[in-house]
Amino acid sequence: MISRVYTVAFQGIETVPIEVQVSIASGLPAFTIVGLPDKAVGESRERVRSALGAIGLALPPKRITVNLAPADMTKEGSHFDLPVACAVLTAMGILPLEDLEHFVVLGELGLDGSVAPVSGVLPAAFFACGTERGLICPAAQGGEAAWAGARRDILAAPSLLALINHFRGDVILTPPEPKSATQTAYPHDMADVRGQESARRALEVAAAGGHNLLMSGPPGSGKSMLARRLPGLLPPLSAQEALEVSMIHSIAGTLPEGALITTRPYRDPHHSASVAALIGGGLRARPGDISLAHNGILFLDELPEFPRATLEALRQPLETGHAVISRANNHVSYPARVQLVSAMNPCRCGYLTEPSMACSKAPRCGDDYRNKLSGPLMDRIDLHVDVPSVPPADLARTPEGETSACVAERVAAARTLQEKRYRSLCPDQHIRTNAQADGRILESVAQPDDAGRALLEKAANQLHLSARGWNRILRVSRTLADLDGGGPVRAVHIAEALSWRSMRTTTYHGKGQPR
Repeated sequence: MISRVYTVAFQGIETVPIEVQVSIASGLPAFTIVGLPDKAVGESRERVRSALGAIGLALPPKRITVNLAPADMTKEGSHFDLPVACAVLTAMGILPLEDLEHFVVLGELGLDGSVAPVSGVLPAAFFACGTERGLICPAAQGGEAAWAGARRDILAAPSLLALINHFRGDVILTPPEPKSATQTAYPHDMADVRGQESARRALEVAAAGGHNLLMSGPPGSGKSMLARRLPGLLPPLSAQEALEVSMIHSIAGTLPEGALITTRPYRDPHHSASVAALIGGGLRARPGDISLAHNGILFLDELPEFPRATLEALRQPLETGHAVISRANNHVSYPARVQLVSAMNPCRCGYLTEPSMACSKAPRCGDDYRNKLSGPLMDRIDLHVDVPSVPPADLARTPEGETSACVAERVAAARTLQEKRYRSLCPDQHIRTNAQADGRILESVAQPDDAGRALLEKAANQLHLSARGWNRILRVSRTLADLDGGGPVRAVHIAEALSWRSMRTTTYHGKGQPR
């Protein structure tokens, strides 16, 4: 008899059904796994053998063949341990075949028979629910799986022995409760920022419309401090956004406490990060930081110090909202709708805009440093803001600014206007912010008045704006109008959006001599 147990494999965030088939036949004792298993799957036979021995069971002295169908697809990950063990126990007559056929099984086995957490439980739970099957998963991830619904069909097993006892009716496993990650108050507040009124305004506009932001200024001017306060201005994740974020983190194995993520992600990779670390890839095509920051913030400090190839790889995900990873034997896509926030010094030494401290290589050092950033990448950044240094004496005299709570109220009001607008215009496109609007939708919501259009056309000719730059000016202008209450786009909004478009830099003619 051939026993069958169902599990899943993952291609990006998509789940692929896998059938674990086990045959126990006469012959020399052997335990073979076929069906293109990787090393982790191939080693599962030793974990299964030890786990069965730990609960007092032994494999029969026969030829045991495990087939992972479809056989032409590579199987990766340790989550195949539990389905292999269940299929073997079914073939041995210990577990009922008719019951296990109605479950999707995944989990890693310890040598003592315990069931350890694995990646991908949340998408596996949604797949099981969609195919009208139950789910057997590790006990630590029952709260994660319960978000898919039908808790009575989820068995969160702490060990292989507990699972056997459940099917025998000795000890029934309790259905898990949905679990959310613990939320803590965000520690960084905008009230801590002294001065920097222009940067504070840019931060509010970026938060309100989901726009990309680049801050340029000397060392110690507060660029990183401002970036760390941006998450406190953003509204919490909606239910749909929380599921999208949690699915990606579940695949990556970074879901905290086996619970749903409800706060916006904030990722700040080091500037030595590789393309695979930032975009995704590696042997198993895992999601990178840009996907782990989906529906949140990706902060790149010291932007020109990142490798050129890494920065150029950002261009396509920033435009499409998806990170596509192509390999000879794999092709996966991860969601990557992020808000890019970056910071840089004006030159290598950092003091190009400080006449008394600029080096003898100015202004050429500033030009060489900025040339590390390509034009197409800069064209994808909506807001460019200078962050000048604040004299230490002014720090004590400058009063505290608005708190994050006050700014967040205006941001929330602007985002509510955008959500209602796009829900009525294009309910099937899932556009949530102005930064995502494009094409005819953008033209219909961001049409400026006559004075604004004349100003934009004049600026487009003088600044040599690309079509992408034109659209991004309109998006920022629409956000500025939303912050003013949601009226039409006027010339004043176009003018402010244009002021953020190009970084204002000072060119020096020799050390300390501005030109």
